[in-house]
Order: sequence, then C-alpha cells, then structure tokens
Amino acid sequence: MKRRDFLIGAAATGAFTAAPHIWRKDTSLARASNGEIKVGVLFSLTGTTGIIEESLNKATLLAIEEINDAGGINGMKIVPVVEDPASDPATFAVKARKLVVGDKCVSVFGSYTSASRKAVLPVFEKRDNLYWYPTLYEGRECSKNVIYTGAVPNQQQDEFIPWLVEKFGKKFYLIGSNYIYPKEENNYCKKLLEELGAEVVNEEYVPLGHSEFSSVINKIQSTQPNVIFSTVVGDSVVALHRQYRAAGLDPDKMPMASLTTSENEVAAMGGDAAAGHFTSAPYFMVHQSPENERFVEAYKSRWGGDKVTHFVSEPSYFQIYLFKQAVEQLAASDIDPTTIREAVKGQELIAPQGKVHLEAENLHTWLWPKIAMAKSDGQFEVLRDSKEWLKPEPYAAYPNQHCTADGLVQS
Repeated sequence: MKRRDFLIGAAATGAFTAAPHIWRKDTSLARASNGEIKVGVLFSLTGTTGIIEESLNKATLLAIEEINDAGGINGMKIVPVVEDPASDPATFAVKARKLVVGDKCVSVFGSYTSASRKAVLPVFEKRDNLYWYPTLYEGRECSKNVIYTGAVPNQQQDEFIPWLVEKFGKKFYLIGSNYIYPKEENNYCKKLLEELGAEVVNEEYVPLGHSEFSSVINKIQSTQPNVIFSTVVGDSVVALHRQYRAAGLDPDKMPMASLTTSENEVAAMGGDAAAGHFTSAPYFMVHQSPENERFVEAYKSRWGGDKVTHFVSEPSYFQIYLFKQAVEQLAASDIDPTTIREAVKGQELIAPQGKVHLEAENLHTWLWPKIAMAKSDGQFEVLRDSKEWLKPEPYAAYPNQHCTADGLVQS
C-alpha cells in the first residue's frame, strides 16, 4: 500500500485514535491534574482495629496538611480522599478499587493488618497503582506496587529475641491473632529460638477481636514460660493485658514481649496493665530528637493534648514526606504511580526515629531497632537503641528467596 493511500484509509477508519499508546500517554493510569495531586487514605476508623488505625489516619492527614500549608508540592496541593474500610478486608478491597479506579488517586496510603494489605494488593497490581504501607509486617512479600515503610521481622527480632533469652530464659509461649502476620513473625521467632537453644512451650492463635483470654491465662500458668511472646493486635491487646494483670501474673518473672503493643494500646488499657512489659520497634514517642519533638508537638496540637504517637503512626507520617520528595522530582504532567515509584527509590530523609532510606531493590525501608519497657505513666523507657540503622530483609526467614528489582528470586 502506498503511504498516501494508507493515510487516507487511516483517517477514514479512525485507525490513529484506535492506537492511543502511540499518540498519547496511557490514560488508564491515575494522574495529577488541575493543580491537584489526589491520594487515597485508607485506614479503619471503626471496627476491631479502629483503635490503632484511626491514629494512622490522623498522622497521614497531619503530614498532608503541613505540606499543603507550606505551599504544596511544586505549588500543587495534595487532596486526600478518606475512606473507612471498617476493619474488614473485603471492604478494604472495595474501597481501594474506588480510590484507584473511581477517584483516580495516584497513590493510596493505608492498612494496618496484613490481611487488609493482601486484600487490596490485586487492585494495585492490576492497575499498576501504588500502595504505601506503614505497618510493621511479616515480610515474605515482593511487590513493585507497594512501598513498605514499617519494620520487617529482622528489624524487630534480631536484637529482641537474644536479649529476652539472656535476660529472662529460654521458655517461650507464643500467642497471636489468627492471621498471616503473627504466624510468620512466630515462624521467624522460632528460627531464632532454635539457634539460641531455646524452646516454645505452646503456640496459640485467637480470632481478630477476641476478648476472652481465661483459657490462655490458664495455659500460661500451667506451662510457666519465661517469656510470653505476643503478636495479638487491636483491642485484643487491651483485653489480654488486663486479664493477665487480673490473674496476678508478674511481669518481673514472666513478661509479655510484644511486637504490636504501642503507646496507643497502652493508653487504651491503662498504664498499670502495661507496666513492666516489653516491645521492640523502630520508634517510641519518648525518642529524643528535634524531628520527633516537632512531630509530637504538631500531632498533639492538631489532634489533642491527650493523644500519643507510636511506631505505626510515625511511618504513616514520614511516608507522606517520602512521597513529597519523590513527586518534587517530576513535572506536573508526568505525575503518575509508575513515575512516583521510580522517583522514590533510594530516597532518604530525617524521620522522627532517625534517618531512613527507601531500599531501591525491594521498596522496603532501612530503620532503627529499639527495645523498650512500658511504664505506668503510659510511656515507654527505651532500654536499647540501635547504633546503626538496619537493612530490611523481607525474606530473612527464607534464606533461599530474595526480593529484587526484577521480582522474587530463588537461589
């Protein structure tokens, strides 16, 4: 066919408009427009994990407001679209699709439980959108559509478990909520305990929202562990601590060592129920740094003097600033989930916990492990503060698997 005949035929049949990827950008991707950068905020404000997730919502909105008050990102305002998935993974998926497909958000910030993150993951992978997940989690995930700013098992347990064994003894009772995070954290815990010559006297899981721990307390009393290793989450944490105290158990002899008990849960249960128990996390409200002083002051000023910050609200806050730094590198017409992902790789900033770094290979974050003891005043006393930030190893429990920029690699 001659070129002239082809052009005439194409004009007649609309061939040019039928090939949009040749002539214009892919319109299926969410993009910034009209001087606004629309993002989703997807944390539960109600339901069993609302006790913790509402504070993640508050930290996220605080950072967005601060950035907008300072002029936005290259003059563009961040517009948050807030949804309440009510602590239900299925609702998380429905709301995520609304934010990505209906609202055209260029990123979504959300989730506390791994169950909810797993529920929304197909939405973001199918649409090539970007989900920012601030929670400590079990690792064993390698997605190019999630930015992980919370701790993985090696960042919480590598120092914590040996410290507990040395201080209290080698008999551990594992109690967790019944979903993937506690089970995978306990899998890594058992690996470390085996290396230390320690033992698990019992391993048990309770449903999300569980509030009756009398049988668990009876088993603890009969097995007499040195440490109760807890990965119970949400309002179940409050019930477990209160019933432990009511049973007359002594944290000096048999403490609970938790990966999931923060200042937020301590405020809900009361300082007396939490005192003497331990938590490992990259951030505690009492951490001393100029950045943390500003964060705590701003959070209390915005949301109330009785509010507390904790190790999930802190990454909820700083990941908005990582987002800002990434978007600042882009022209307004180029802001979409894929360009943001590439721009955020390797980003660093001084967070309230210390300097953090987004690992380009696996989209997880270098963090600062700490061990602390809860006190009756509702705060923690930091007993050990890592001298170096720790590289995230999301597959630490599976040494033959590695998350790379090209995906999961088996060795």
